[in-house]
Amino acid sequence: MKRRVLSVVGARPNFMKVAPIERALGRYSDRIEHAICHTGQHYDYAMSQAFFEDLDLPEPRFYLGVGSGSHAEQTARIMLAFEPVCAEWKPDLVVVVGDVNSTIACSLVAVKLGIPTAHVEAGLRSFDRTMPEEINRIATDAICDWHFCTEQSGVDNLRREGVPDDRIFFVGNTMIDSLMAAMPRVEQCTIVGELGLRRRQYAVVTLHRPSNVDDPEQLAMLLEVLGELSHRLPVVFPIHPRTRQNIERFQLAGVVERTPHLRLIEPLRYVHFVALVRDAALVLTDSGGIQEETTVLGVPCITLRTTTERPSTLEYGTNVLVPPVRERIAAAIEEVLCSPPRNRRIPPLWDGRAAERIAEIVADRIFTLDRRRR
Repeated sequence: MKRRVLSVVGARPNFMKVAPIERALGRYSDRIEHAICHTGQHYDYAMSQAFFEDLDLPEPRFYLGVGSGSHAEQTARIMLAFEPVCAEWKPDLVVVVGDVNSTIACSLVAVKLGIPTAHVEAGLRSFDRTMPEEINRIATDAICDWHFCTEQSGVDNLRREGVPDDRIFFVGNTMIDSLMAAMPRVEQCTIVGELGLRRRQYAVVTLHRPSNVDDPEQLAMLLEVLGELSHRLPVVFPIHPRTRQNIERFQLAGVVERTPHLRLIEPLRYVHFVALVRDAALVLTDSGGIQEETTVLGVPCITLRTTTERPSTLEYGTNVLVPPVRERIAAAIEEVLCSPPRNRRIPPLWDGRAAERIAEIVADRIFTLDRRRR
């Protein structure tokens, strides 16, 4: 009898993490039935459907359509909608990824129903509990059965928190699996030319963290810094809906309009965004996944945060952690543009085969999972 695995996606970084798992589990279709549940935590065409197409993800079997809301509202809606899915489909294993509200909400539902649960990207810690994502990571790891780690820091953190070694698996990074699988399409992508840009002669920016975009003075300062950078080279800013709304709400559109080489564009589909980043001279971000992608692509990255849950990108890669303060950012930009990092290495097991390792473990162990709790 086949065992059922249900993977949860909610926000677009989840799609890149689940797509390789979907492909890898397909090799065990004689004994495993895999389905995807999309909570709808993020949903518009550019931020969701196009990613499914670029990543060759099948249409989700279940779509919950929870939409936006406060953290409490969104988490509660996901839990209420996910429980009937589990009751109907009766998965033998629920797989959650990353650190979004869908991650903790579906973990709570599955665990309380007695369904074994696995966390992909387990153990990452920023040690900053003001970040909602950090709370989601800690809570998810505290209740899950299996922990699939992207880097050694995740293993170390879980051990320190008391997770037994037989529940921790250092498998690598499925985000990088997706990145490597997409490279043939990226090679064919013409987005850089379409935007009138020249290779290695522009910067890319992404900003969406509340600490950077929800305070009007902080957001104004960051836009001014980007405007100053745009006098040296064009700055392309695929803008998150939250950030665009706040620019309008705080009446900061004038800052952007005064700097014609700071270009705010709509969010890009996955292949286009990777192509844009790959050929950039510099990336400035407060995202987690982009720190990983730039590390593998060899593109200098300035992360505008005080902490990172991905220390391997600092140790091995091209990432520099810079507190989002005007003088510190300006100094970091100057240093990176004058002396780009050269001694880049790729972190262990970021080789495009993480999902294969996960699928092998799942296929080997799913028949031994304790189903009695159900």
